Amino acid sequence: MTTLEQARSARAKAREIFSQFGTIAGVGITCGSDGSYGLKVNLTAQPDADATVPHDVAGVPVEIDVVGRIRSHS
Repeated sequence: MTTLEQARSARAKAREIFSQFGTIAGVGITCGSDGSYGLKVNLTAQPDADATVPHDVAGVPVEIDVVGRIRSHS
């Protein structure tokens, strides 16, 4: 089980790792139904098909979501 502290600690490293796959819209912390924590990385575009995207960072599971470009509604 991954703790909140572990997820917080891995967050900056995840931002560093996933920036090589494209523009990051955000990196958040998630909590599963079992109380275990993970990271959610929001990318603006799908990584290249041949990219080897990690499923965890420092033992913390990572979920990837392609959300597109984030824009403000003025």
